Amino acid sequence: QLQLVESGGGVVQEGGSLRLACVASGDTFSTYPMGWFRQAPGKERQFVAAISRSGRNTYYRNTDQSRFTISRDNAKNTVYLQMTSLEPEDTGLYTCAAEERIEGTDYAVNGRPYNYWGQGTQVTVSS
Repeated sequence: QLQLVESGGGVVQEGGSLRLACVASGDTFSTYPMGWFRQAPGKERQFVAAISRSGRNTYYRNTDQSRFTISRDNAKNTVYLQMTSLEPEDTGLYTCAAEERIEGTDYAVNGRPYNYWGQGTQVTVSS
């Protein structure tokens, strides 16, 4: 059972930056592909970015690719989301999640369900 705890959210002005962190415990973090998701007020949760088990491969939602960077430090059991040039449309609850493990591959997204979710950290971008 993997537990995930996010941090790093807050209120930032348009154009600012934030670095979110998600710390894992309870299982071998390095065996899980990880993802970040965002849920804006009144909207469905949407995918933001994903990273493979090793950290060598990443995948982004098209519109975020130039401004967001996902990374991980397996020694620290932590996945990060660096966000720059933030826009009011980036406001939402950011949640990290672990994709169901799959052996023998190192893809960022494997088409498996995300089985473990954190509680999220709120990001508010003011204009």
